[in-house]
Amino acid sequence: MIGYATIGANDLERAKGFYDKVLAPLGGRRTFAMGDRMQFYGGAGPGMLAICKPYDEQSATAGNGSMFGLPAPSREAVAEAHAAALANGGTCEGAPGPRTDNFYGAYFRDPDGNKVCVFKMG
Repeated sequence: MIGYATIGANDLERAKGFYDKVLAPLGGRRTFAMGDRMQFYGGAGPGMLAICKPYDEQSATAGNGSMFGLPAPSREAVAEAHAAALANGGTCEGAPGPRTDNFYGAYFRDPDGNKVCVFKMG
């Protein structure tokens, strides 16, 4: 249903390093760039994640109530992505674990404060 989501970053180089490591366990990789303003990440599915400097040239800020959910191929990949986030400047918002009988997830904030969930359904 979602083609892509955009996450604002104040330091694009730092954000690229962060998301390169966090998305690797999920099968994500940088797929293309739009100059020095935006990087796109993709994986096996059709959806993409864009990391960019805001076009209005103001500071990127985390949305109140906004969160991005990134699917993982396994519970182990959830834990790997969460560990990579914490090792690369992210902060923990919820350790990996079951949230319901059918949902296993972990939560973190990236270096710019954007909240992200990595999850495995089933």
